[in-house]
Amino acid sequence: MLKQRWNELADVKDELSGRDWFMGTSGNLAIKVSDEPLRFLVTASGKDKRKRTDEDFLLVDEFGRPVEETHLKPSAETLLHVEIYRRTKAGCSLHVHTIDNNVISEVYGDTGEVSFQGQELIKAFDKWEEDAVLRIPIIKNYAHIPTLAKSFSEYVSGDTGAILIRNHGITVWGRTAFEAKKILEASEFLFRYQLRLLEHKPYQLFKVV
Repeated sequence: MLKQRWNELADVKDELSGRDWFMGTSGNLAIKVSDEPLRFLVTASGKDKRKRTDEDFLLVDEFGRPVEETHLKPSAETLLHVEIYRRTKAGCSLHVHTIDNNVISEVYGDTGEVSFQGQELIKAFDKWEEDAVLRIPIIKNYAHIPTLAKSFSEYVSGDTGAILIRNHGITVWGRTAFEAKKILEASEFLFRYQLRLLEHKPYQLFKVV
């Protein structure tokens, strides 16, 4: 099971790195290995995610601590993944920093969320009704990770979801690696679409859904 999950996460990392979504070693990925006890693989801190190595991930426990003795350090934001796995049945969670999600988080940061309606790709979030609204919360970027994790946890509900951290990045989760990646791709599409729309229709910035 551990090797299978490792390869799943490595494949996701390879695909996302091909899109240049890990600038400056930023971003972190995690995938659950077991529920009882809670164990999950998370990216090691400071690694070049464009490369595939035997030290890309390490196994951590329910507190985000390494299960075995290792010189590797878990990603600084491992506690965000801990909150997801403690509160949901999600199996994979992904965090990336892109220009689009950073700009969106700043443009709509004072509102505390960015919302989308009438867009086909919100179906990636299991929203199928014709008048469905997708709301992605935007939280403050606390430098103190436990404080950030506490704020983050207030918006973690359901086995799939997404949260923007202002001027930092997006964290998404899903029941499987495929589902988490689907949600991430849909989110990034929606952000880019909205920014393009603002270029041509600036009034859309003030549209309230």
